[in-house]
Amino acid sequence: MRVLIVEDEPLLADAIGAGFRLEAIASDIVNDGEAALERLSINDYDVVVLDRDIPGVHGDDVCARVAADPDGPPVLMLTAAGSLRDRVGGLQLGADDYLTKPFEFEELVARVRTLARRRGRSLPPVLLAGDLRLDAHRREVYRGDRYVKLSRKEFAVLETLMQAQGGVLSAEQLLERAWDENADPFTNAVRITISVLRKKLGDPAAIVTVPGVGYRVAAEVASSTDAEVGGSEAAGAPGHGG
Repeated sequence: MRVLIVEDEPLLADAIGAGFRLEAIASDIVNDGEAALERLSINDYDVVVLDRDIPGVHGDDVCARVAADPDGPPVLMLTAAGSLRDRVGGLQLGADDYLTKPFEFEELVARVRTLARRRGRSLPPVLLAGDLRLDAHRREVYRGDRYVKLSRKEFAVLETLMQAQGGVLSAEQLLERAWDENADPFTNAVRITISVLRKKLGDPAAIVTVPGVGYRVAAEVASSTDAEVGGSEAAGAPGHGG
């Protein structure tokens, strides 16, 4: 998951970004409306955490522009203006959620994850692919009955692959979704992370390489109530970037 944080208080913005990284959420930070619109025109974000009162282009205008784009990401307004009139006004501008300052970080993470699941399609908080189970809320992964300890980045990559519901993601797409803007586009980080994931998840291979295209999970993702066990395939040679 990748989030854009639009906040003009640098200490708060950095604290939110650092907290997101601990939750395996990649994030970019900007401090004004113009920079926010520029990043949104370049990158595909899962959620925008938007302070309402920001310099330059006002947060209300940023929110309205994002909401006007049918393919735009959901917006969570994060602001000190917490009256009923303020909340209603923000939602009427097109915000998908509204959280007032001060706030509990755990609640912010939960709201961001909920918005990300709503985008485009409804995904359950617990993802299953065959005997592979990923719980985004608890940040736990199991292969059958075996707990698999993953780093934050490994968890983010696996979650991104499982959210694709069996679809193939290129190395570039994984880099965009699981890393922030500081990632080197020519890095081998995706290949290395996939390699480590395969070893930790064990056999049969849970991640399949589609030569020259990218990667996918080896079974279709389903909810915890109607999971379907899919066939697994042996991993091939790494494609572009891995």
